[in-house]
Amino acid sequence: MEAVKNLLKPKPNPQQQLRDWQRRLRQECRNIERQIRDVQREEKNVQKAIKEAAKRNDMGSAKVLAKEIVRSRRAVNRLYENKAQLNSISMHLGELVATARTVGHLSKSAEVMKLVNNLMKAPEVAVTMQEFSKEMTKAGVMEEMVNDAVDSALDSEDIEEETEEEVEKVLSAIAGETVSQLPDAVRKEKVKQPSTVEAVEDREAIAEGVDDEEELDAIRERLAKVRS
Repeated sequence: MEAVKNLLKPKPNPQQQLRDWQRRLRQECRNIERQIRDVQREEKNVQKAIKEAAKRNDMGSAKVLAKEIVRSRRAVNRLYENKAQLNSISMHLGELVATARTVGHLSKSAEVMKLVNNLMKAPEVAVTMQEFSKEMTKAGVMEEMVNDAVDSALDSEDIEEETEEEVEKVLSAIAGETVSQLPDAVRKEKVKQPSTVEAVEDREAIAEGVDDEEELDAIRERLAKVRS
């Protein structure tokens, strides 16, 4: 019965399809803006925790939190890129509809296809872009694509290792004055540790220096949630 209803339902004209797609694209942009605000708001709490850790000479914990800020800022940059691509899709769709007034139907767009395909690899909007891909293929805007890499892209979530330089810059910007007052041996021992043992050092740093381990874990958990 549902299939029959779909067959009898009048096909939306290009202008109607455009309005619907653009409305959904605007909603996705608003969702991204909310995520960015959440991450930036939580970062202020992490900055405060870094300053407190530095005052205790607990540079191990300060480094753990600085790495969280590096991850969060990369996530924010990725969200801004996603938003820009969503706006670009909307702009190209507007151009297609202008052409459709002449030819009577939507034409294929290599740019829209490229942008949608790129965003299908972005965890934040992947599901929505898969829906767009199906609808736009049906409307003749895109060709059907084989997206074997989408699942793996969702799993990996573009995780990169933080460089020591980035972490050092964050520590210097947030707690530079406090860090500079520490003995040189303390800075070298607790901040510049070998990268090959980072996973172990993170847990040891928390265990050895933080009075309230649960509070630090809670900060990291909140950051992970607002980044996702």
